[in-house]
Amino acid sequence: MKLVIAIVNSQDSRPLLDALMREGHRATLISTTGGFLREGNATVFIGTPDETLEDVLTIIRQNCHTRTKYVNPLPPVMEPGEMYLPNPVEVEVGGAIVFVMDVARFEKF
Repeated sequence: MKLVIAIVNSQDSRPLLDALMREGHRATLISTTGGFLREGNATVFIGTPDETLEDVLTIIRQNCHTRTKYVNPLPPVMEPGEMYLPNPVEVEVGGAIVFVMDVARFEKF
C-alpha cells in the first residue's frame, strides 16, 4: 500500500478530487498555503494499493496544470522617504508536487 501526498494549486483541487472519485479512489483534501507566493494550495492525501499507484499518478498529471502569473515582488527594505515601485514578475504556478510513501500498516474501522 502507498500513501500519495500531492500538493496542488487550489484551482486544480476540485477537478482532481472529482477525477479521483470517478475512478474509485478515495482522497482527503486539506487547504494549505504555499510559502513562496503565500497563496492557497491544497494538499491531497490518497491511500492506494501498489497496483493502482500509476493510475493515481496519471490522474494527478491530467488534472494539475502549470500556468504563468504576474506577481509583484516584495519591496526591499527602504529608508524613510524613498519610493519603490516594483515591476511585476512572471512566475510559473500550479502543477503538482507529489510524494509517494510506503504504508507499513493500514486499518479501516
